[in-house]
Amino acid sequence: MTRNRLEAKLEALPTLYPGPGGAAAVIHNGKVIARHTWGWADIEQRLPFTPATLFRVCSISKQFTCATLLSQFPDPSVLDPDVAAMMPKLEQPAPPATRLAHNQSGLRDYWATAMVCGATVERPFGDAEAAHLIGLTRTLHFAPGSAYSYCNQNFRMLGDIVAERTGTPLGTLMRRHIFLPAGMETAGLVPHTETMPDGTIGYEGTMESGYRPAVNRVLWTGDAGLAASLDDMIAWEQYIDVTRDDPQSLYRRLSVPVTFTDGTEASYGFGLARMKICGRPATGHGGGLRGWRSFRCNLPDERLSAVVLFNHMSEPRAAVGELIAAALDHPADPARPHPDAHWRGSYEEPITGLAVRIEPGPDERIRLYYSGRHAENLDQISPDEATGGTTRLRRTEDGVWMDRGTDNQSSRLIPCDSESPRDIAGRFHSPEYNATLTVTEGGLYAAFSGFLGQGMMQALLPVGRDIWRMPMPRALDDAPPGDWTLSFERDGDGNITGLQVGCWLARRIRFAKM
Repeated sequence: MTRNRLEAKLEALPTLYPGPGGAAAVIHNGKVIARHTWGWADIEQRLPFTPATLFRVCSISKQFTCATLLSQFPDPSVLDPDVAAMMPKLEQPAPPATRLAHNQSGLRDYWATAMVCGATVERPFGDAEAAHLIGLTRTLHFAPGSAYSYCNQNFRMLGDIVAERTGTPLGTLMRRHIFLPAGMETAGLVPHTETMPDGTIGYEGTMESGYRPAVNRVLWTGDAGLAASLDDMIAWEQYIDVTRDDPQSLYRRLSVPVTFTDGTEASYGFGLARMKICGRPATGHGGGLRGWRSFRCNLPDERLSAVVLFNHMSEPRAAVGELIAAALDHPADPARPHPDAHWRGSYEEPITGLAVRIEPGPDERIRLYYSGRHAENLDQISPDEATGGTTRLRRTEDGVWMDRGTDNQSSRLIPCDSESPRDIAGRFHSPEYNATLTVTEGGLYAAFSGFLGQGMMQALLPVGRDIWRMPMPRALDDAPPGDWTLSFERDGDGNITGLQVGCWLARRIRFAKM
C-alpha cells in the first residue's frame, strides 16, 4: 500500500469531484487506512458532514436485499410461485426468483415503464403504483436467464416477497440479520425519498450554476431504500473481511460465480457486479438518485475495499477507481490514440431493436450511445477495434459488430443510412400498459400518457428510415431511460400501422395506431 499517494488522492477528492459534501474510506486487511469527510450535509443550515452522517446509498441496497433473502430462504427457488403471483397477466412462464436476483429476469424496469404510463418527473410513486405497474406485465423482453438487463423492480419484488413470506418488514429483517451482526449501527431502510432522518440533503446543480435541493417523491424498498453513514459502510467492508474464509458467510454466498442458462459466466449476481479494477477481480455496486451518488467495491485477493459517498451528482465510481489505484500504486493508464473518424455512424441493434450511435469523442475515446443517458467510453486499441469494460466494437468485412459481455449479447449492427419520412403523426396504443403515445404532425414531438398521468412532450430526432429517438433525460428515478427508440411499422401500401418502443431498460413495447 502507498499511503502518501492515497492520502493525497483522498484530500483531492473535493476538488476533483466538486459538490456540497462527501465521504470516502479505504480499508485494507480489515483496517481503515484512509477516511475523509468534507463539506456540508445541509448548506443552508451549515450542517457539516461527519463519518456518522447518513447518505442515501440507493442501489447499493440490492446486495443487502439479496443477503436478507439468502438468510431467510437459502434456496430462493421456494419463492418462484410468489414471483408468478405478482404478475397474474404474464403470458409466459414467470422468471425464477434467482433470475431476478441476477438481473436476468427478462422483466422490463418499472422506472422506465412508469414513463410509458405517463409519469412525470418528481411525481409521487408509492406501493400502490408499483404493485399496479408490476401487475400489468404481460410479456418479457427476453427469455429469463438468457441475457442481462438492469431492473430495479426485480429487487423490489424480492424484498416484498420476503417480507410477506416471513410476516416481518424488510427493514426489520435487514437490521436483525445484516446490520446488527455487521456492526452497521445507524444503517436502516428509509423508503420515502423526500427526506433523510438526520436532515441530510442531496443536491442537484454545479459549481457554476449553484446547488439546489433535489426533489424526490418515489418510494424505494428492496431496490434502493437503504440509508447508511460512512462508518456503517466501513463496518460492512470490515465484516466482509472478517468472514472472508467462511464459505457460508453471506458475502461469500452473494459473490459466488453466476452463469446464464447457456453456461456463459455472468458479471452480475445477487445484487453485486463482478468487475475488474486496476486489473484485479472485484465485486461491488453503485447507487444514485437525484442528489445522491455512491459506490463501493471489494478486491478479495488484496483484501482491499473502498467506498465513496456524495450528496451531489459527481461520479463516485471514478473516484473509487482513483483511490484503489493510489492504494495499489497502480501505474497511470498509457496514452490512447485519437479515435478514427470512420467510427462515426448510426445503427439499429437487431436483438433489442434499439438505436445505436457511435462518435469519436474529444478526449481520445469513442462514444457509444446505447445503454442509457450517458455514453459508454471505449478505447480504440486498433484501427478496427475499440473496447471498454466488457463492451467491444469491431469492424469486419460484413460490418460493425457490438459485443456486450455483461449482456451476453453479440450482434452485427444494421446501418441507418437513409432519411426517415415524417408522416408518423398519430395516436398509438399499448395494450400491455394501457398507455398512449401521441406523435405530433411532422414528427417533431411525442409524449406518453397512461394511468400515471400525462407525460411531457419530448423532441423526436431522426435516426434512419422509420427509426426515431426520443431523448428522455429526466424521469422518476434519476437514472432515466435515456433515448427511447421508436421503430415505426408500415403496411403493404406504406401506411403507418404501429411501432415498437424501447430503451435499454425496457425493450420492444408494442403500440398499435389508433
